[in-house]
Amino acid sequence: MSASARIQETGEAALRVTGTTGDRESDWRLVHMIARAVSVPGVPGVHSAIPTYESVLIEFDPMITSAAAMTAIVSVVLSEVDPSQPLTENPREFIVPVLYGGEGGPDLADVARTTGLDEEAVIEAHLAPTYVIRCLGAPGGSPMLDGPALPVPVPRLKSPRTHVPQGAVSLAGRQATITPAPAPGGWSLIGRTPYTVLDLAAEPLVPYAPGDVLRFRRIDEAEFDALRGMRLEATKEEAK
Repeated sequence: MSASARIQETGEAALRVTGTTGDRESDWRLVHMIARAVSVPGVPGVHSAIPTYESVLIEFDPMITSAAAMTAIVSVVLSEVDPSQPLTENPREFIVPVLYGGEGGPDLADVARTTGLDEEAVIEAHLAPTYVIRCLGAPGGSPMLDGPALPVPVPRLKSPRTHVPQGAVSLAGRQATITPAPAPGGWSLIGRTPYTVLDLAAEPLVPYAPGDVLRFRRIDEAEFDALRGMRLEATKEEAK
């Protein structure tokens, strides 16, 4: 499949590149391939490349490079990458234990009512997939995932919470995520993991990257207490 994208200037110091291959998965892979290609040390002036589901924002220093120069670099990348190929040949795997409902999942009953399921069916749906980490969001590198196969999208809360604890496991729309750091939020909380996801002393700050995979595992209160504070680590490392 050919690499096709729309390149737009965004102010004087950024480009937005949007995949236009016509295939959602290919567009996702393409923008992440572009982000990786322009983030290497040999590309001058790039501050950051922030990819999402189908676009990447490339921020650069206009005193070092220019929009025209960055457009030329992106055009070369487009000629070299193949978005039909996997983003990561051997993705790492992360298993995230979750205590569902209760104090850590106060919206589980509301999600069940909204979707027309009982709470156990919502939990089973959430446990079923192997999720691909699509991109990193706020706060603190939240792993953005395609949501579980529920009958309808999960609406955002009418009144967002001023405080969502680290480790919260939540749903909104057709997406799912984990909250690595305390922050306000309007997603529906269905559970909580005892694992520490964000490590301010580590580089990178979170152990996963787009293209890695993640599964959830149900635990009880006793196991939650036993695992509290342990760091999230890959169960299967990428092959070297």
